[in-house]
Amino acid sequence: MKKTLVVGMLGSILWLSSCSQDVSIPPKAHPKVSQWQDLFAPDLSNAGFPQGVWTFDNGILTASEDQVIWAKKDYDNFVVDLEFKTAEGTNSGVIVYCTDTKNWIPNSVEVQIADDFAEQWAKSPKTWQCAAIFGHLPASKSMVKKPGQWNRMTVTCKGQMIYVVLNGELVTEMDMALWTSAKTNPDGSEIPSWLSTPFAQLPTHGRVGLQGKHAGAPIYFRNMKIKEID
Repeated sequence: MKKTLVVGMLGSILWLSSCSQDVSIPPKAHPKVSQWQDLFAPDLSNAGFPQGVWTFDNGILTASEDQVIWAKKDYDNFVVDLEFKTAEGTNSGVIVYCTDTKNWIPNSVEVQIADDFAEQWAKSPKTWQCAAIFGHLPASKSMVKKPGQWNRMTVTCKGQMIYVVLNGELVTEMDMALWTSAKTNPDGSEIPSWLSTPFAQLPTHGRVGLQGKHAGAPIYFRNMKIKEID
């Protein structure tokens, strides 16, 4: 009886351990997402967006205009995992911690998606390039693939800590508490004027969204998953 109980307890501990290993903080790699929830239902019934802009066909989500698609649920601590494909000149993003979807730009954090091979983005500030926290913190290296190829991105949001893994590498790690100014970053570089809320003051909960066809170039998403974490 005691032996059976011990074996059962060990089995439970191992199961819990394997579950906790699905998400590591800081993340070491992309997580296993087969059991995660879809960020958006195939019929987009759990999404908010202007009608006629976003379409979800054959598992691929894309937009015809520069409009954001929002999850209808608020999230606190969570991980978003997805694949994206750029076109020539794509500029898009994964938006987290949004508390005002009608005025989202100063009331959220945007993880940038961009075609870093396009001249306009290659010559832009590093904080405008792929996997950067837009306007605030550049990625440590450019890992985005050329247009037409699928990329994988994992964004982990745990309180004021945000981590971005792109194509297998942790390239961005931010502590929002360090961004006490809306004008300059901790390294002294300038923050775009339209990002008018210091990150240290932003709530660490809100909607998750994806930016649509910005700067005239499309963006494509697939396999969008989300997991809430403790």
